[in-house]
Amino acid sequence: MRGARGNSGAVATIAAALSFFVASAAPAADDIPRKAEACSACHGPGGNSTDPGMPSLAGQPAQFVATQLYLYREGSRKDPQMTPIAAVLSYADMNELAAYFSRQQPAAPSHRTAAENAAAGRRLAEQHHCVQCHGPALRGLQHIPRLAGQQFVYLRTQLRGFKSSTRFDLDGQMSSAAQPLSDADIEVLADYLAGLK
Repeated sequence: MRGARGNSGAVATIAAALSFFVASAAPAADDIPRKAEACSACHGPGGNSTDPGMPSLAGQPAQFVATQLYLYREGSRKDPQMTPIAAVLSYADMNELAAYFSRQQPAAPSHRTAAENAAAGRRLAEQHHCVQCHGPALRGLQHIPRLAGQQFVYLRTQLRGFKSSTRFDLDGQMSSAAQPLSDADIEVLADYLAGLK
């Protein structure tokens, strides 16, 4: 898998695609795209996952969802399930799915943060700049994902992937932020984030 550094061509291509996503019109609020119905098999109804290893999409920023679908379609980010699904999506499909999932209400988290990890997790989120990029409430901003209430196993897996540089990282920020995290830090941080509303 290619690292994010040295991918200036890929970054430029993705930046151009992002401008398309931002400028595109969203479907009506009550429409459920047919493609979104298929997503519920893994990501749950309305994008609220019940599988600890599968991310929830409900309430994610539209630009983030569209960007990830684009990265899967273009092969920058790889996954045995998502890559073939995204391969057939048009820009219009990606925008429609992104708009739909961004409007869905995230379910209350089923994960309960261990009492001893609440303060420690917040400290780690502040110390490692999670709140600067993902927002003070960690609900995501533009192309940066919502972490609050995300599935614990999924969060832990992604943090481990960024630390080991096996997870695609567009600009290197996440890999850089994850490097100083110990395995124990990752457990605490994932536990904290998964329990947030």
